[in-house]
Amino acid sequence: MIAADGRLVVDERRRLPGRGAWLHPEQDCLTKAERRRAFPRALKVTGALDASGVRDHFARLAALSADEGQPRVHQESRKQVDPS
Repeated sequence: MIAADGRLVVDERRRLPGRGAWLHPEQDCLTKAERRRAFPRALKVTGALDASGVRDHFARLAALSADEGQPRVHQESRKQVDPS
C-alpha cells in the first residue's frame, strides 16, 4: 500500500508511484498498525492516514475466501536444514 492524498491505497500490482509498505491481509494486523501509528512512519508522511479503503479491501478479501472455503493466507511449510 502507498499513501496518496492523506489516505492509504492498496497497491496490489505494486506499480503505483511512491514509497510502499506491506501488511498481512488481516483486520487484526491493520488495527495494530493503526494503533502503533506505523503507516506514517513506514511511508514517511506526516499526519494521520485514512485507512478505510484498506479496511474495505480486507473485508472483500475475507468474503471472497469465505465463499471459496479457502484460508485467507497460505503459508508455505519449509523444511529446516541442520547447519552442521
